[in-house]
Amino acid sequence: MIRRIAHLDMDAFYASVELLRYPQLKGLPVVIGGGRRSVDDTLLTLHADRPLGKIPVEAFARLADYTGRGVITTATYAARQSGVGSAMGLMKAAKLCPQAILLPVDFAEYRHYSTSFKKIIADIAPLMEDRGVDEVYIDFTDVPGGQREGGRVLARLIQKTIFQQTGLTCSVGVAPNKLLAKMASEFNKPNGIAIVFEADLHTQIWPLACRKINGIGPKADEKLQRHGIRTIGELAQQELDWLIDEFGQKAGAWLHDAAHGIDHRAVQTSSEPVSISRETTFDRDLHAVRDKAELGAIFTQLCEQVAGDLSSKGYQGKTIGIKLRFDDFKSVTRDQTVDFYTADASTIRQLAGQCLKRVPLQKRLRLLGVRVAGLTRQDSNQKIVENRPLALMDKALTALETGALEPQLF
Repeated sequence: MIRRIAHLDMDAFYASVELLRYPQLKGLPVVIGGGRRSVDDTLLTLHADRPLGKIPVEAFARLADYTGRGVITTATYAARQSGVGSAMGLMKAAKLCPQAILLPVDFAEYRHYSTSFKKIIADIAPLMEDRGVDEVYIDFTDVPGGQREGGRVLARLIQKTIFQQTGLTCSVGVAPNKLLAKMASEFNKPNGIAIVFEADLHTQIWPLACRKINGIGPKADEKLQRHGIRTIGELAQQELDWLIDEFGQKAGAWLHDAAHGIDHRAVQTSSEPVSISRETTFDRDLHAVRDKAELGAIFTQLCEQVAGDLSSKGYQGKTIGIKLRFDDFKSVTRDQTVDFYTADASTIRQLAGQCLKRVPLQKRLRLLGVRVAGLTRQDSNQKIVENRPLALMDKALTALETGALEPQLF
């Protein structure tokens, strides 16, 4: 048996779920983002006499008409062709693709479909590692069909079954390990399958940019490029000692292994997470004051995504924290622990905002992250304050109105 590990990634997951609800929008540029807006309630009220799939396309809100601080959660492939992408401000996206249809996020629906497609996979290949709302790793090694055509037969079965039972498509990469499988799942998107063997390292992996390795961020990539190292193949040609000297013992050794396609991590099926987090690196450095609208929208989206991940995995936490990386590549973290557990987005946003106020924000920002730790299962008997989110928000709003609390920068 040859070790065969798959990485399965749902195609434009949130957008695809919305297209199940509104099939008349298929093939059109569609952007998912912002909160639930009154215009959507009006749309459904005006067309309450007909099925959702029969609402005229011209009745939907357009990105060109949007005003506010929201950011894109995801977009259809038709919208992405205009340069629109996740975490981009909706106002900026409106300039690139004004004709795009704008739909609000519906995390409850996304979590429902997330649970559904993962159950389908687990019924076929039980050794599955949950990596978030829309992706998983699967150990194909000992599963029937997992060795045939390098895993293509089993990947095709899973792909077909998910589509038949949910109407959603996914892309699958199968390789000797998790590192290569994740890279391979991007090769033939959407609705594609890519197979990588160890012998394919030189032809399929080495020509790729170093950033294609999951774990090489902007800072490391910039440093590599300063040394003339742009592709994974060029990285593989570097001596281990040189990499350790430049990047440190742990990071240097990891870069050397990654460039040579080495990854011994197992597919973890039952490990309990220590924390759940989301972070994003900006296309350009942002200023806390001059770009506060965009930063505020991204901050809110990260909190919503963390809340979605917590709920989909069945956890809640009591330690909320933030991570910031500045334009000089220095990073800071802040967190606080409260006396109740939560998986509520507004509560996480409010507590993370309190952490944010403890950080000087004179320098421009490269990265922003939100983290929830101190986790417990949602069905446990731990103390949960059901009405705490609203109480916290009401208290904060009252303090702002009375001047007792200065507004957050974002």
